Amino acid sequence: MIDQNQQQLGVISIAEAMALAREAGLDLVEVSPTERPPVCRVMDYGKYKYERKKKQRVAHGAHVIVLKEIRLRPRTDTHDLEIKMKRAREFLDDGNKVQFTMLFRGRERVHKGIATDLFQSIINDLGESVKVERHPLMEGRRMTMIVSPVKLRPGGDKSQSA
Repeated sequence: MIDQNQQQLGVISIAEAMALAREAGLDLVEVSPTERPPVCRVMDYGKYKYERKKKQRVAHGAHVIVLKEIRLRPRTDTHDLEIKMKRAREFLDDGNKVQFTMLFRGRERVHKGIATDLFQSIINDLGESVKVERHPLMEGRRMTMIVSPVKLRPGGDKSQSA
C-alpha cells in the first residue's frame, strides 16, 4: 500500500487500508491488480481520472476537429458574404471543417443555380488551402457543402513541395 504522501506502508489488511483512506478523506484505489500482492494507493480518485484523461488527450493530439457551419441565403449581400468568408477562414485556420449551408424559402428553390454559382465562387475564393469533402448537394430546402483545411507539411508551404 502507498499512502497519499507517496510513502510505502508495506502489506496491510484491506480493513486497515480502508480506515486510513477514510481518515485522510480520500479513496483507496487498486492501481496494480495483477501484482502479488496487489498494489493500492490512497488518492483522490476523481482527480486521478481527470489527470489521466488530460494526459491521454495530450498524447492523442489536443485539437479535436469540429464541424462549423456558415449559413447563407440566395440573397445574402456581398458585404455579409465577405464577413462570413472571413469567419470561415478563421475556422479553417484553426483546423476545423466548415459546412456551408444555403437555406431556400418558397420559390427560391427554383434558383438552385444561384447557390451552385455562389458555392463555386467560395471554393475559388478559398483556393488551394481547402479540400472539398462534400460537393454542393441539395437536401430538401437546403444545399450544403463541406470543406476542410489542407494539411501543410511542417517546415514549409504547399508551393515549395513541387
